[in-house]
Amino acid sequence: GERRPVVVCQHGLEGRPRDLADPKIDSPYYHRFAARLAEEGFVTYAPQNPYIGEDRFRVIQREGHPLRLSLFSFVLGQHERTLDWLAGLEFVDPNRIGFYGLSYGGKTAVRVPPLLDGYALSICSGDFNEWVWKNTSIQSKYSYLLTGEYDMIEFNFANVVNYSDLANLMAPRPFMVERGHDDVVAPDEWVAYEYAKTRWFYDMKMKMPEATAIEFFSGPHTIHGQGTFEFLRQHLHWPP
Repeated sequence: GERRPVVVCQHGLEGRPRDLADPKIDSPYYHRFAARLAEEGFVTYAPQNPYIGEDRFRVIQREGHPLRLSLFSFVLGQHERTLDWLAGLEFVDPNRIGFYGLSYGGKTAVRVPPLLDGYALSICSGDFNEWVWKNTSIQSKYSYLLTGEYDMIEFNFANVVNYSDLANLMAPRPFMVERGHDDVVAPDEWVAYEYAKTRWFYDMKMKMPEATAIEFFSGPHTIHGQGTFEFLRQHLHWPP
């Protein structure tokens, strides 16, 4: 009869759920974090997101734009049904479902949980960014204009929001960023600059500074699983 908190653990580009959840696989990116959280007593679920198959999934983005849709329009629908299913399980507390994603899973963390009330918190790992610079610079080595991820260019995004605005939509629910100093998705300065606006919003506007956090750690594009695990324990009310 016990109902426990859930952490939805999301892989990145070209990932598979087993990379996170199989205790026999120690991926350099994920370090079995879904399995580790399960060992702590959380219910964990690792869904398959559609960003896999090299350029095949990017066709969805190209075909969606004329219909005012994006790849994440479909991911959003997927997670709506995921939350319905999880909430119906007899061992799940539907009020304590958190999200934790790395890389493209971090992109999901700022695009999906803010729009779905069923998520009690969200953690963005290895992705939080000054997204307008990231998508428009022709000089920075971090720019998506210089890489193969053309699916990252989202119609009219820069005129409407940036990552801090998406993160602020989580409020009053908790939101956290996990950032490795050696992560090549962006320099620390970009991440800190954009997160400062979210920190200001939670502190000054929402009067709840304890509901947001950022952890910088010495490491690359990977799940660190230290401050984030503590954040999950605190805000999903599951003591170690």
